[in-house]
Amino acid sequence: MTSGGQVVQIDGRRLRITNLDKVVYPETGTTKGEIIDYVTRVAPVMLPHLRGRPVTRKRWVEGVGTADAPESSFFTKQLEPGAPEWIRRMPIEHSEGPKEYPLADDVPTLVWLAQVAALELHVPQWRFTSSGGRGRPDRLVLDLDPGPGAGLAECAEIARVARGILTGMGLDPVPVTSGSKGIHLYAALPVEEDGTGAQTSEQTSAVAKELARSIEADHPDLATSVMSKALRPGKVFIDWSQNNASKTTIAPYSLRGRARPWVAAPRTWEELDDPGLAQLQFEDVLARVAAGIDPFAVLAPVPAALAPYLAKRDASKTPEPMPATAAAASHATRFVIQEHHASSLHHDLRIERDGVLISWAVPKGVPDSPARNHLAVMTEPHPLEYLEFEGTIPHGEYGAGGMTIWDSGTVDLEKWRDDEVIGTFTGRPGGRLGTARLALIRTSGSGEKSQWLLHRMKEGRPVARPERPSSRSGRSGPGQDTAAPQPMLAENGTAGLARSRGWAEIKWDGIRALGSWSGGRMRLHARSGTDVTARYPELTADGAPHLPADDAIVDGEIVAFDSEGRPSFTRLQNRMHLTRAREIEREVVRTPVVYLLFDLLRLNGHDLTGAPLRQRRELLEQLVEGLDAPVQVTPVFDDVDAALAASSEFGLEGVVAKDPQSRYRPGVRSDAWLKLKLTRAQEVVIVGIRPGNGDRAGTFGSLLLAVPGDDGRLRYAGRVGTGFTDRMLRDLLTRLQPLRVDEPAVDVPPPEASDALWVRPELVGEVEFANWTPGGILRHARWRGLRPDKTVAEVRLES
Repeated sequence: MTSGGQVVQIDGRRLRITNLDKVVYPETGTTKGEIIDYVTRVAPVMLPHLRGRPVTRKRWVEGVGTADAPESSFFTKQLEPGAPEWIRRMPIEHSEGPKEYPLADDVPTLVWLAQVAALELHVPQWRFTSSGGRGRPDRLVLDLDPGPGAGLAECAEIARVARGILTGMGLDPVPVTSGSKGIHLYAALPVEEDGTGAQTSEQTSAVAKELARSIEADHPDLATSVMSKALRPGKVFIDWSQNNASKTTIAPYSLRGRARPWVAAPRTWEELDDPGLAQLQFEDVLARVAAGIDPFAVLAPVPAALAPYLAKRDASKTPEPMPATAAAASHATRFVIQEHHASSLHHDLRIERDGVLISWAVPKGVPDSPARNHLAVMTEPHPLEYLEFEGTIPHGEYGAGGMTIWDSGTVDLEKWRDDEVIGTFTGRPGGRLGTARLALIRTSGSGEKSQWLLHRMKEGRPVARPERPSSRSGRSGPGQDTAAPQPMLAENGTAGLARSRGWAEIKWDGIRALGSWSGGRMRLHARSGTDVTARYPELTADGAPHLPADDAIVDGEIVAFDSEGRPSFTRLQNRMHLTRAREIEREVVRTPVVYLLFDLLRLNGHDLTGAPLRQRRELLEQLVEGLDAPVQVTPVFDDVDAALAASSEFGLEGVVAKDPQSRYRPGVRSDAWLKLKLTRAQEVVIVGIRPGNGDRAGTFGSLLLAVPGDDGRLRYAGRVGTGFTDRMLRDLLTRLQPLRVDEPAVDVPPPEASDALWVRPELVGEVEFANWTPGGILRHARWRGLRPDKTVAEVRLES
């Protein structure tokens, strides 16, 4: 794969990655693909030290350059607009207001950070508490920075001095060659039962400062605790200030944005005694990790999620494992199924996640066929050491009884959500499970004691959501495997060609959505594949229209209407970008939507994509008959001219002419469907910003646009400065700021380029316009809105 990009699935998360062959470190030829490979493979030893800490990133969007010609970089705190919804985030108050920071708690987040060129990850010495506040620090750090004339050897000497003092204080430090010039020295601090430190950041900083001053007093020719550059030649500056709650330090195992891909690499004390001590590159670190060398493991805390497990057990009375620190994770996601002879025989299913084993008690074990669903009750998370535990828990202790391993192995996760887990489980050779595709679906409650269904899925079928009890029907039982494929797409057409297709439907001014109905619930996916279920609760939540089918996949358009009953893409903008539950709930009242259906791809286990459209349409009308808004079927016209006339009369966008004998071709753009637009509209790519004046001084005046040329490459297509609401202006500026670059992606005429700010061509929008100039410039363009359902590669010049 090169620059085109693709959507991949990592630990059940969907993620788009691009430009894997882009060279990020020119001196070594290291590519983005190699960086993503590095963070994936180093994640098991890196994540325990990142979890729960806000991540400040340093990004190199154009690569790091060379030692003689380094590229510019920038720090970023606020989570980038457009970041995947599943990335965990927490707010921190600043003088200008709260900022949401990402938390790198899993492999998909590390990969996404690498995708956006966030090479350096910096974190504080504290973690968020369970209530969302800043915890007290759980580690102390000294940054040993060599001044001119000093190097790693001098840093190592000061590190050994500091080690002697810290050891005398009961702290056992670990050195980290910083990947830049010096050495970082970390020591784990005592923590309370809640996992947060026993001392405040101010107290820890005071201790670190006095330690630095003490070393300076004993070694004045080699060390200084003062930041002044005038005092640093030939000495090592002991920076104690990074223990301040507002300061951050490069995370252990993070890459550095230096000329070569050096890493902040944990080291052994024996290595610091080596006269040839040097910084390590990422290949060296990967080799160490593969060999089991992880000096920093001693600083990994016990995950807070294990608190209920530890509270229920007495290490002196049960043989169950009691981890003192976090156990090392593996490169593959592991699972174990244990047969538990407790008060009643049952099985326990445990899956590795975030440094612990997420656990369910399954009274009847794993179903042996897709025809059955078995109850699973979530229990407290267990330590990773439980993957190999077999033994007898004594009478009178929690979970008393014998426990043996029924099977264990690895999981290829397809999905991991708060209410749904899907993966392919591969057991041990000769084991009892073999290979099975299993789904866990939450049906009630949350957290410990919540109830789930365990379902064995049909092999080789799309991702499914088994049926679960419905509040309306009271039924329960096996569902069907229903996953939304890619939608079929229409070609541009002419009225003459359209008349030969036989019938026409209104072209609604909304966004395309495929709906997957299963288990009494609708899931919605945008044309890009993005799950938008939570954004439209009137279509998907309890109380939404209930399709009278076991399972179905429908195709349609989500539409918002204006006060005169006409489709309004501008109004729909108020809904399509929201992700926060409270904002969505508020906007449901202000901006209701309707799901207008026009096709049926699957019904009650039957694939209908090969059936003629006329037959699919008849089944769709029967399926939806009698349903209340907001789910409706769009009308069909046997006369294309009549459809065009109706569309024109009501000021609609146009029509789509279709061959009633055509089959449904997922992901294919076919001339069996032809679109005819009455309004002149064009999808465009944003390539630049013109500064605003007057009322728009704080936002922008216009956007510079591009469209594909005859050769498929982007070319300049003019600008748009009207059609924006205040909300659109603010939202667009927020989304465009992280995309800023120094050079334009297309050739722009000097008058337009004189004061322009350039952005990477990643955001797609849509404009209305009067016509094209002879030079290919949009005339009288008016902004309609962003098209998050479209990628740059999908933009086409409309006829």
